[in-house]
Amino acid sequence: MSADSVKVAVRVRPFNQREKNANSKCVISMSGNATTITNPDNGKTHTFAFDYSYWSHDCFKEENGVFVSTDTKYADQNIVFNSLGKGVLDNAWQGYNAALFAYGQTGSGKSYSMIGYGPNRGIVPITCDELFKVIDQNTDKNKQLQVSYSMLEIYNEQVRDLLTKPSHGQRGGLKIRQHPQSGFFVEGLKSVPVRCYKEIERLMDDGTVNRTTASTNMNATSSRSHMVITIKFKQVFLNEFGESTTKSSEISLVDLAGSERADSTGATGDRLKEGSAINQSLSTLGNVISALADKAMGKKKVLVPYRDSVLTKLLQGALGGNSRTIMIAALSPAGINYEETLSTLRYADRAKKIQNKAKINESPTDRLIRELKEENAKLQAMLSKSGGLGSRDGAVSEYIERFFKDKDYSENDLEMLLKENERKMSEINTAWEQRLEEARKEWEKIHPVSVSESDNLTKQYPFLQNVNEDLQLCGVIKYPLPEGQTVIGRAGNTPQGNKIQLKGLGIQGSHVLVCNTGTSVTLEPIDVAKTIVNGLHVVQQIELRHLDRIKLGSNSIFLYIGFPHERKNKDDINKYDYEFFQSELAEAEGFGNEQFFQKEDKDAGPDPAALRIYDDFIKILPMTAEVNAISEELGKKLVFEPYIKNLASHDALGRDKAKEVEVRIVDKENNHVWVWSKPKFINRKFIIEELYQNYVENEIDISEIDEEHDPFWDPLEPVFLGSAHIWLQSLAYLMGVDDQIEIHNYKGEEEGIVQCSLKPCDNKKNLLGDDAMVLDPTDLLNTRLDFMMCLSHCLGVKWVKNENTRGTFCKFEFYNCEEEFETKTVWTTRNPDYAFRKQFTIQPVDMEFLTYLQTHALVVQLWGTQGGTVSNRKLSTVSLTENMLRDRSGSWMAHDNQGLELLLSKEKEISALKKKLRQQEDDGLILKDAYDSARKEVFSLKQKLEILRTAKGAKSALKNKSSAVNGSNGHVTVNVMNGHVTPTPQSIDRPASAASIDAEIARALKVFFKDIKGVQQELKELRTDSEKISDDPADMLKRSLLQQHQTVCNIEDDLSACVSSLKTNVTTAIRNMKKQSAMI
Repeated sequence: MSADSVKVAVRVRPFNQREKNANSKCVISMSGNATTITNPDNGKTHTFAFDYSYWSHDCFKEENGVFVSTDTKYADQNIVFNSLGKGVLDNAWQGYNAALFAYGQTGSGKSYSMIGYGPNRGIVPITCDELFKVIDQNTDKNKQLQVSYSMLEIYNEQVRDLLTKPSHGQRGGLKIRQHPQSGFFVEGLKSVPVRCYKEIERLMDDGTVNRTTASTNMNATSSRSHMVITIKFKQVFLNEFGESTTKSSEISLVDLAGSERADSTGATGDRLKEGSAINQSLSTLGNVISALADKAMGKKKVLVPYRDSVLTKLLQGALGGNSRTIMIAALSPAGINYEETLSTLRYADRAKKIQNKAKINESPTDRLIRELKEENAKLQAMLSKSGGLGSRDGAVSEYIERFFKDKDYSENDLEMLLKENERKMSEINTAWEQRLEEARKEWEKIHPVSVSESDNLTKQYPFLQNVNEDLQLCGVIKYPLPEGQTVIGRAGNTPQGNKIQLKGLGIQGSHVLVCNTGTSVTLEPIDVAKTIVNGLHVVQQIELRHLDRIKLGSNSIFLYIGFPHERKNKDDINKYDYEFFQSELAEAEGFGNEQFFQKEDKDAGPDPAALRIYDDFIKILPMTAEVNAISEELGKKLVFEPYIKNLASHDALGRDKAKEVEVRIVDKENNHVWVWSKPKFINRKFIIEELYQNYVENEIDISEIDEEHDPFWDPLEPVFLGSAHIWLQSLAYLMGVDDQIEIHNYKGEEEGIVQCSLKPCDNKKNLLGDDAMVLDPTDLLNTRLDFMMCLSHCLGVKWVKNENTRGTFCKFEFYNCEEEFETKTVWTTRNPDYAFRKQFTIQPVDMEFLTYLQTHALVVQLWGTQGGTVSNRKLSTVSLTENMLRDRSGSWMAHDNQGLELLLSKEKEISALKKKLRQQEDDGLILKDAYDSARKEVFSLKQKLEILRTAKGAKSALKNKSSAVNGSNGHVTVNVMNGHVTPTPQSIDRPASAASIDAEIARALKVFFKDIKGVQQELKELRTDSEKISDDPADMLKRSLLQQHQTVCNIEDDLSACVSSLKTNVTTAIRNMKKQSAMI
């Protein structure tokens, strides 16, 4: 490999706590420099080769907080530094620019490798420490070594200086400029001179605090931002000619945002796809790496899109430019992250093809100053030219063309360059010791309270410490709770002032009151401020306990640390990380581990699909909380709620256990409903965050945003309400189905009842009678089968009950038909009449279709419509009493008080009768359930008898040593495997005794289904009448009540008789079969 090729390393982390709780399976393996990933679903593997492969998944133990190797296989922080960090330092001493950036999905261990946690220091701090160790050993008085440190963050295409307090930062972020020689740079970025590693450590901690504060204030978690640390290292010495020479190096250490944000947020079909700038930098970085890889492979005319994002502008030198670059790809070992991890490996595989052109940055100091002065003279000449920029001489034009090609320029750009050159000259001319002293004074001015004083407060009193998605930012901010009252709320929003000021989403002016009595600490929400403690909403004062988890608003999360005597040395504070908080919140919402990881076989491993859906839900839960807070603050009146979509609702086999996470959105103002897929919601969330940031920083008027550009808005679409499974097995016996079937939603809740019938008929649509029933489905082979599908109506649809301007329709698919069949849309009624009829013809019937009938269901889907007109509605705007006060012409009539009192008493009587009617309706439903159970029992018995009959025939055939022949001579091939008998599409020879038993069973079933039809009709009439009775006057209610009472009694008697007769007949048939089996 060329010395200027990008070196690539991969590193796999241990399981996190959530993955351990779910018994996750490791899908990564390493051998030498080869890394292999295994698909947890099918076992397929992919292998990649890199410069370094670091195994940090297991084979270690913890000693005093430090991870120590127990096997040579394990790669600790020192091994990673020795392989990568030392190379960065060596390049810096030689005068090369060096870059190291970490890539991978959120939570994969990027920050651990770059920064580290606690005593397990990462590459950045070890590199800085080792640099100063060598500097301290310098004894050459003619050689001066200078180090300066800067730290920035890129979020939503804006640059924030992390060494400047968030409140002091430039609104809209710092500007990116381009210099003709040195390339892109950040205008106004603070670069602090440092004299030792301790000062770098202090600056790094300060930057981390500012990053944490800014992320909370702007609702921007670190997983969506890039952090860039730049260490400028200069060696000033006398060369062999006695000239003062400067050898300079820039070390760029980059912690990139979570990679899944670039690949998993695309929402297919979303009208606002890729509308957010939050993903722009990482997406562009992928395009840059791909283009550079193509260029390295010899592809001609490749355009590298450096200018398309802030990040790639700043990394232009590191990727394909003047730098020696190393990339470390962080990998998750869990199967639930397989797709993301595979994407990371492919990304790293492309990056290793990139070729850089590094050179030593060395030149005489005097020449540097002279070149800067000459450049400034040209710039001043341009600015002073009469006629502005439009008039310039040839030399100036040549300079402009060199710098500004493919870019518009302005007078402001020239002034900026002039100031930048003056700043560089000032740095060169200013004594290094003077710059160090100025930096020390500025630090003391900004930080009047020493770190030790702040630490003393947290040692003396209870305190709150922040919890962040990035472990590197956890515990960075600590709020002491001294004795007395402490108000926590939004900064500057209360007259008395808040002792602890927060700017996170959902934080009220005065949010909570914390009271420390000296022996206990209580927390009390103020008004309706959203406060959660240990996963539960709190509405009144509670006493806090050590290690309680507190969430204020939508994204301000804290861990309560109690009094000093409550703290134990063995307190596992690290256990209560961001993942723990989210799992606890999910469990409080009813989505605990047990719901996702239930297994029929206790010895079986975890279901990868269940692990993925749980992981998706845990990630989406805090996102919806944040969007709800933004919606409330912007006055959108929308509520976002995640839920689990069960794909079994759409599966004709009823076996699909797959699930998906979706988000349901409800407009509280007009009850409109939308359903977004997870990718679409995440995409919209980024755009909503960008809108909110513009609202906060630029004070834009939200009401002026049109619908097409509003991320909260979408055109109304039909909403899936639920489905009913109508099993087709009876059609294989030419037996019809005519039933009222419950429609259930994804949660298993009833949404309504559909009246559906499937009845065999002839080619002229005449329904077949019971005598047409066949005993063996194979008798239908090579014949024509016609049946009529009817969807007459639905009853009690909740969708319309909740909002009477809505409508509904049903649709379904059948067998191999390419089209979906759909009813008409019926508006404004809970009991829509669809009157749908469709004749299906199968000619000829083959074994595939018979198998379909015996294994599949017809899935009737109920869909809700909204936003329709109400011109055809029959709505009453007056009460029952008012209707009775109208004459036939519709005009109002005058009545005396006595008549009015009589009518009011009638209304009360009608109300009582309605109550009794509902009780009768409930009794009818109980009878319906009994009928359903009996019907299922009939089919179960029929299946068991069919298996016994077929098995007995097979046993007899084996006993007589009869052999199977081809279907051409009328015999059947019987395959007996694992106790199951599978007939082929030929007829089956059965003994005479079996035929007689079949005949008895057939007669019993015919009698039962003939008798039960009357019961079905009575149930149907009872249900229909009960839904219509609410509009009848008082006298009609009385008559209907008596009729229904008699109908219920008749149904009960008839149903009992039918079931009793069926059981008797089936029992007799089974007894006869057992006797005959014993005689064989």
